[in-house]
Amino acid sequence: MSTMTMPAPSADAMARVREALAAKPDGVIEAVAREHGVPTLAVLEAAPADQRHQIPAERFEDLWKQLAGWGTVLFIVHTPDIVLECEGELPVGSFGHGYYNIHGDSPIGGHIKAANCTAIYLVDRQFHGRRSCSVQFFNAAGEAMFKVFVRRDKARELLPDQVARFEALKRDFA
Repeated sequence: MSTMTMPAPSADAMARVREALAAKPDGVIEAVAREHGVPTLAVLEAAPADQRHQIPAERFEDLWKQLAGWGTVLFIVHTPDIVLECEGELPVGSFGHGYYNIHGDSPIGGHIKAANCTAIYLVDRQFHGRRSCSVQFFNAAGEAMFKVFVRRDKARELLPDQVARFEALKRDFA
């Protein structure tokens, strides 16, 4: 379990989560979390250990700078109300006024309350029958702030250069 302060789910709820993951190991983590009334991170941490590699939240900026060199990525914000997907490059940012500020010619821009990030995971798991690789940033409530995914080509295959960079993150950060 991570060192963050997310609400502790009941043992019964976590047993149901593990059953749900066993029945559909490539399902949507957020859907399992909502169905069983637990934080998204609790579901991720119930997944097999080889599917997740934790990075200390203090490495936020170092990790972001690495991700900024990946080229066009898929940036996702998944809340109960919207799954917002945006393709673009991650601009390198800087801290100011309590935020990590990202600007540039990318459609991905804005202000991230990086201090609210209490856990970061490299996630390598099946999603609807296909390998999916992402970097997921979580807040203290155990909910995803946002996710950065390795993109796919026109044949729906993961981009090999981004997969190699993702694997390098596992070695260099986890």
